[in-house]
Amino acid sequence: MSEWLVLALAMAAAAVVVLVVTFVRHRTVSEDDDPSDTPDVIEYMTMMIGVVYAIVLGLAIAGVWEARGVAEDHVQTEAQALHEINERVRVYPPDVRDRIRADVDAYVDHVVTTEWKTMSEHGHVTGRGTELLNRVRQDVTDYEPRTDFEAQAYQPLLDQVTAADTARTARADSTAPTMPGVVWFGLITGAVVTVGLIFALQIRRTPREVILAGLFASLIAFLLFLIWDFDAPYSRGITATADPFLAHFPGAGK
Repeated sequence: MSEWLVLALAMAAAAVVVLVVTFVRHRTVSEDDDPSDTPDVIEYMTMMIGVVYAIVLGLAIAGVWEARGVAEDHVQTEAQALHEINERVRVYPPDVRDRIRADVDAYVDHVVTTEWKTMSEHGHVTGRGTELLNRVRQDVTDYEPRTDFEAQAYQPLLDQVTAADTARTARADSTAPTMPGVVWFGLITGAVVTVGLIFALQIRRTPREVILAGLFASLIAFLLFLIWDFDAPYSRGITATADPFLAHFPGAGK
């Protein structure tokens, strides 16, 4: 099922629930009930709870958006480090240079064709990817420089291998959802309480009030969906992509 269809159904369901509850409440209310007779303290509490929940929603959205940005940074750092390895080995003998570049290309090809799909569907990186990156590390570390020029390039190459490995580890850690279950419990409970307090104000069944109540519930559903959509940076909605790898290695995956 499309995520946009899920969003539309969630927003519609939230609005329908509000409309149904409003209709049922209107049918069961006593004849002497006065909707305008709402204690000031209830109005104040409703306003404060709404403000607090809005702040919590804003912080949650900012948190998952930042996590998505960090995930993109990990991909960019890893791709850039591998590109630097690919370029810096030009000072090595042709056989060593070609072997390192071939192993780098094999690793990148695996990431963009196989590992990315595994991250998206299963939430983890592949063991094969780890093996391929370790092969690149062995290629670089096992070579003994023969000239001063090669020796000067040796340590920067090691640094780039370390940067790529660190970025890969961070990428692996970012595949899981960033929001703990207890936070989701608080967000959903807060949504129910916030929308439920609409009825504490004893809204009438006028078209204006019913439409506003339905739109408010739909907005809450949309914001919760937005948080859920951004919560897994590599597998949902507007995800972090493998474009940095493809930018530095245009032939990868072909």
